[in-house]
This record gives sequence, structure tokens and C-alpha cells, in this order.
Amino acid sequence: MGLTDKIHKIAVIGAGTMGHGIAEVAAYSGYNVYIYDIKQEFLDNALNRIRWSLEKLHSKRMIREDVATIMSRIKASLDFEEVVKDADFVIEAVPEKIDLKKEIFKKLDELTPPHAILATNTSSLPITEIASATKRPDKVVGMHFFNPPPLMPLVEVIRGRETSSLTMRTTIELAKKFGKQAVTVAKDVPGFIVNRILLRLMSSACWLVMSGNASIEAVDAVARYKLKFPMGVFELADYSGIDVFYYVATAMAERGTEIYECPLFKEKFEKGEYGVKSGKGFYEYPSPGKYVKPEIPKDAGEDLNPVYLVASAINEAAYLIAEGIANKYDIDKATMLGLGYPKGILRYADEFGIDNVVKALEEMARESGMEEFKPHPLLMEMVEKGKLGVKSGEGFYTYPEFEEERMENIIIRYEKPIAWILLNRPDKLNALSPKLLSELSAALDKIEDNSDIRVVVITGVGRAFSAGADVNAFVGVTPFKSVIFSRRFQELTNKIEYFTKPVIMMLNGFALGGGMELALSGDFRIASELAMVGQPEINLGIIPGAAGTQRLARLLGPAKAKEVIYTGDMYNAYEALEMGMVDKVVPPEHLEEYTRRFALKLAEKPPLALLAAKYAIQFGLETDLWHGEALESALFGLTFSTEDFIEGVSAFLEKRKPKFKGE
Repeated sequence: MGLTDKIHKIAVIGAGTMGHGIAEVAAYSGYNVYIYDIKQEFLDNALNRIRWSLEKLHSKRMIREDVATIMSRIKASLDFEEVVKDADFVIEAVPEKIDLKKEIFKKLDELTPPHAILATNTSSLPITEIASATKRPDKVVGMHFFNPPPLMPLVEVIRGRETSSLTMRTTIELAKKFGKQAVTVAKDVPGFIVNRILLRLMSSACWLVMSGNASIEAVDAVARYKLKFPMGVFELADYSGIDVFYYVATAMAERGTEIYECPLFKEKFEKGEYGVKSGKGFYEYPSPGKYVKPEIPKDAGEDLNPVYLVASAINEAAYLIAEGIANKYDIDKATMLGLGYPKGILRYADEFGIDNVVKALEEMARESGMEEFKPHPLLMEMVEKGKLGVKSGEGFYTYPEFEEERMENIIIRYEKPIAWILLNRPDKLNALSPKLLSELSAALDKIEDNSDIRVVVITGVGRAFSAGADVNAFVGVTPFKSVIFSRRFQELTNKIEYFTKPVIMMLNGFALGGGMELALSGDFRIASELAMVGQPEINLGIIPGAAGTQRLARLLGPAKAKEVIYTGDMYNAYEALEMGMVDKVVPPEHLEEYTRRFALKLAEKPPLALLAAKYAIQFGLETDLWHGEALESALFGLTFSTEDFIEGVSAFLEKRKPKFKGE
């Protein structure tokens, strides 16, 4: 019996942007939800926005339950007591004012059942301070969703000073029931994980500009084009609201966090230039509320070393680890899912080199006179011990030796005996262009001839394996040319299916359309819990063209394959596992580690016997039982002629581990 099995009624206090989004998530996750706000118009607006959002999600096949059924689970009321009575779990989502939140929690403590857990969606205010308004601080917890809650996969679960372990475990389990990835903040610090790291990034960006080391455009160009962030730093401030960041920074500073007071932000705040919402911030927009991506020249940041931009954020992550506030996996998960970075902030640290991060911090601290930029002792200790990151083989993570070869759209990483092929178009969700497919085919040819490589892993950079074909590459393509593209793509998937070495598809995110067809051609599909898979081509008026209709039918059976293709629905990782579209589901922070272990296990086996087994299975599927058995017998006999067979028998008799050479 799970900890959340006794949760039947969820109350949401506040029907604003976050409140109605949280209520929507709870409702489509199967819970009965009651929403409270102080005006009927707020509630009406919330219900309308929930219905609109559900219809959008339903049209995109992201939810399959009928919208009316989900809406029937939501009740809105101006009566606070009616909303919270008999509630098993309450989520407060009112404005970030500590006195208001304490007042609400005092009322919740009086009106809810004794067993009810009281959660606050605060983004930076202390849980302990909010809990002090109740007589049940052990049942008060932080549950910080990200905007918009239906789409953002991250939830920070924050322990107040007296929050019990049972309350933490129940809240984390509920977040998972909501389909979210939960990270644990073990100590009640202002800003938690994401906002602390983001504000340090903002501080560095501001200091670089104020010190004359870079322009606003240079900083944003580095963020966009070198670091591959979804937005520039100042662009993000405009998008989210300069006032929001100003208030969060002020709240954190008031509670003892030393933060560089950025004159740029203060000036914009005082002028009411909040960004997109006001029509002007660090950039100008066509009208208030209308976001248009600012044009930032790629070469604007050519002379700025990106380590200066992220060094302070890395420093903050080191503090979080050293103080036992969060572990490295949760920090990286939070920065990827909460901020949309293609990799975790600690992965950036390891790639840049911990020594280079320390040098940048020392220089920034010296020039600014700010303690905030002083390198954390953990980073100094890592440098002293030679834990410099990728180049030394160990930093925040450990790294096997590897060599890299970069093409325009893919990266080949030779980590003997594994070759990793990384689809490297993260800004386009690794959309498949003819050029990318050509490079992938060439990479496979090169790897096939490399006797040091025993296993191939194909994955994507960023938050997608591949979201499908690059539509822009096919504008104006004639039907005849489409046939040619389909055939060439099929040739590639056939090459992978009959590749002479095991091929593992590591699905780190979206695997849709052509991306899913590519994944289907591998021997194994190991998926992150964040993966979403499907064949949505039917929604564009076409059908899969890279053997998806064939491989899905063989894998799932005709009926299930038809359901996947005819509906164009998307499936989460566990739904895909149940259907048989993927073979294993792993938490995102452990995906690479698990895949590597599995690949190394395969790499220990005799290569020729693996090839024989693969061919017996693959070709056997394409023929009748009699021919399949004949093929198996022939390949079985052939393996007896190999030196690997002699080695295998010798090792068995001598009770040692065999060393297969593929001969």
C-alpha cells in the first residue's frame, strides 16, 4: 500500500497562474480537487484556463481521458472551509508574501483534519517560517512547482526544520503520481536549488556587464550559442519578469543570503520595465505581454569565455552539496528540468574543468571585491586532489577515458569498448535532417570497422532523443523525393537492425515520429522516466516512412501497432514499457550510468557469438520456423569454429573469467 493511497481530496488555495495549473495536474492525475480564491471571477477564469489547457493537451495526444471527465473532478468555491474540510493534502499557491501565507496556514491548521499534509508552493520563502503558524510543523512541506505546472516536469520538495520524513516521502510520492520528477531539498534554505543557482547566474551576468567585461548581447549570445541554454540570461529575466527576480533576490538577501545587488535589475525594476509583461526590459517587445525572441548575433559572445558566466552557479551547487542541502543528481536534474539546460550545472563544471572554474571565481572575486564569487572550499579541495573533471577522469562525476570526433550534427565518443553516437541538434530537439542521417550512417560504417568497439549506444544531446524529422528540411519536397528520403531512411534503420554489433538506443527524452522509428531499429531501448514516445505522423496527414509500420507491428502485434499509428498518441515511459515499445525505464539521473553498465556487460561477451545470435533472431523473424531453425543450426555450428569458443570452454574449466577477442 502506497503512502498516497489515502489521499482522496486535494485542496488548492489560490486560483492564479500556479494554482489553477496545479489543480489541473492533480485532476488529470485522477484526484478530486477543490480550488479556493477570494473572487468568483478568479475562479471562473481559472476553470476556463484549465479547460483550455486540457483541450490543448488532449488535441496533442498528451492526455487521453475525456476533458469533461477530468473537469468533473474539479470543484471551485469561495467558501474556504468547504474547500479544505476533509482535505487529505493541501497545496497553497497564493502570492509570495510571508504574512499572507502564515495567515492561510493558521486557518488551514484549524480547519483541516489532523492527518492532512499542508504544502506551500513558495519559490523562495522559508518553509519553517510558514510552518510556525501551525501546530503541526511536522506536516508542513514545500512543494515548489514550475510554471506552467502541466508542462514543467520538475517539483522541488523542501524539508522545513520540523518536517517529518513521512511527510517528505508522501509528498515525493504524490509528485510522482502527478507525473513529475521530484528533487529533495533537505534543508530549508532561501531559493532552494533552482532559484539559488539561477540567481548566481544572474549575478555573474550582471557583474560581467557592469564591470565592462561584456555587453548584454554578449552574455546572452554565450548562453544561447555556447552553453546551449534555451534562452539568454537577460532574455530569460525579461520573459519571466524582472520584478519576479528582483523580489526573489530581495527575499533571499533579507534572510541572510549574500547576493550581488545588480544595478541593472534595480534600475529596470524602479522604472517599471519588467520585460515582456510591460513591453520593455533588457529588450523591447511589440506590445505588453507579447514575446518575440530577441535577435542576438551569434558572434556577439565570441570573446567571452562561458566559464565566467556559469562559475558562480557552479560555486552555489558546490555549497548545496557541501552543506547537505541537495545531492549532485538532484542538482543536475533540477537545472535540466527547471531551467531547460541541455546538461546539469555540475556536468558543465566537469567539462570546463574545476581548476578553470576556480580561476574564474578567484578573478571575479578579486575584481569585484564580492565574497559571493569566492571559490567554495569544496571546489578548492577538488583542485588540490586533482579531481578536475573530464580531463582528469574524475570531478563531480567519474569519466572513462574517451576520444571524441565531431561532425556537424552528431558527436562520436569512443569509450572503448563502447562507442556513443550523440545526435547533436539540441536547439531543434535533435530533429532528423538528411544531413544528420547521412552522418549517422557514415559513423556506423566507421565504428563497424573498429575492432576495439564492441557495443554502440545512440542517444541525443539535451532533452530529446529525437522529436522526429526536421519539417523545415522537407518544405516543397515532391512526392517522388519523399519516396527517396523514405527509402534512404529505411536503409539506415535496416543498417542499424542488422548491424554486426549490439546497438542500444538510450531514450533521454522525446522519441517521436522518425525519432521513434530510429529507436525501433536498435536491439534495446532504455528509456528515461522523462521519455515520451509515439508515432504522431497521422496528425500531419501522413504515415511513418522509416519502417515504423513494419517494426511496430512485429514488436507490438498488429492491433497495438495500429492503435499507436492510427491515434498518433504520445506515451510516457512506463506506458511504453507496458506496451513493449521500450525495454527498461530508468530515473533520468541514472540513465547514462545504467546504460553504460549494460553496454559493458554485453561487451564482455564473445562478439562473433553475439552476431550469430542477433542474425538468428532477426532473420528468423522474417521467415518460417523451419528456415529459422536451419539458420540457427548453421550459425550454432559456425560458432564452434571460433577461438572464442575455445576460450569460453577453457575459462569454464579453469574457473576464470573468459577474455573474448572476436576471433
